[in-house]
Amino acid sequence: MSAKTFLHEHFLLHSEAARTLYHTYVRDLPIIDYHCHLPPDEIARNAHFENLTQIWLKGDHYKWRAMRTLGIPERFITGDASDREKFDKWAETVPYTLRNPLYHWTHMELANPFEVNELLSPESAGRIYEHCGEQLQSRFTPRHLLQHFRVEVVCTTDDPCDSLEHHQQVKKEGFGVKILPTFRPDKAMEIENGPAFRQYVERLGQVEDQEVHHYKDYIDLLKRRHDFFGEMGCRLSDHGLEQIYATPYKESEISHSFLRVLNGRALSREEIRRFKSAMLYTFARWDAEKGWTQQFHLGALRNNNSRAAAALGRDSGHDSIGDFPMAVNISRFFDRLDRENHLAKTILYNLNPADNEVFAAMIGNFQDGSLKGKIQWGSAWWFLDQKDGMTRQLNALSQMGLLSCFVGMLTDSRSFLSYPRHEYFRRILCNLFGDDIERGELPDDLPWIGKIAQDICYFNAKDYFGFE
Repeated sequence: MSAKTFLHEHFLLHSEAARTLYHTYVRDLPIIDYHCHLPPDEIARNAHFENLTQIWLKGDHYKWRAMRTLGIPERFITGDASDREKFDKWAETVPYTLRNPLYHWTHMELANPFEVNELLSPESAGRIYEHCGEQLQSRFTPRHLLQHFRVEVVCTTDDPCDSLEHHQQVKKEGFGVKILPTFRPDKAMEIENGPAFRQYVERLGQVEDQEVHHYKDYIDLLKRRHDFFGEMGCRLSDHGLEQIYATPYKESEISHSFLRVLNGRALSREEIRRFKSAMLYTFARWDAEKGWTQQFHLGALRNNNSRAAAALGRDSGHDSIGDFPMAVNISRFFDRLDRENHLAKTILYNLNPADNEVFAAMIGNFQDGSLKGKIQWGSAWWFLDQKDGMTRQLNALSQMGLLSCFVGMLTDSRSFLSYPRHEYFRRILCNLFGDDIERGELPDDLPWIGKIAQDICYFNAKDYFGFE
């Protein structure tokens, strides 16, 4: 059966105004992917993938969760089954993903770039696997795919201890796409896990060739890494946290806590919160000094299945939405930075949809007129990164802020085939505007509304991050 029965040129565009906005104004705009998890080493060596399993299924916990739900054994997901066996099990799963975003994404990613217009199923699996495998082996390398999707900038996600050697290689060679690092110091803050934290401190010292004996040593080395990232073109930091930490603290308390953990002792919950608060504030000041954008991905409840986490590790598809309190700590954190003139450009992302209006309202408290949309509520993230989640985020932002200032979509993906998600977002955005025009709730001024749509899809991000 052909995917064109639903995945046609006007997919998700339910009015003539929506179709005009999409096809005339935003369809062919370049992409700025300012947050993703693409592996820099694969870009640097321009890796070759033999088949769809290697580029499409490996590391994709969205697909893994769906397969487990259908009753597919783990051997065919993360286990020792062959690439072809794993793909066949995914093909078996896809027809059962109706109304899950995976159904749309799967067929959009087959259509672009592979020009496959057949629905994926056990009957079509062999043909699709062979066809896409041939194209992957002959031309669709990571660099070619980024160029194919008209990507201008990719901001990867990198630990402070990373050497960034792959970024250096790509910058030296050049291929028309900027590959920039993002400073993600989550592990540097995880003092609650004593053994892992001590290993991290040791690793940081090795990277900078200096032993760490005190908290000041630790901060000084992290600052060196922050400076190094800046020299490598970094424009953004990122933090994946349950919530913002804004507990009052004294520097002497933080130094004492650091030494206690280095000496093998555990901290109380209050001491952990104070330490994380101090670290978060320090990073935020550095970001402001450099003119970076700080990002906060908030609200994930991670590694819920301890048995699976022990067997498969982190990011294996066992995280979910948490229900952490958000508003008070965000307000305290931002207010302190604002009072001291250290509040950097900021993007907040929530995982719990119950926080939508909280975040939409919060960002308005700290806009200071210094630039357009200084404080952003980021695009629908992770479990919310689907048609309903995007629509709800766009509507709440419209009602409580200025949608016209929004910096738009990102992939947040580990896959080079995820760029049709920008197309998905653009279609949803244009359909929202088109519906309002058709109902008479917006004027029938397609040039102006088309410009706003272009800004949201591309130009706002280009200006906000200062990409030339």
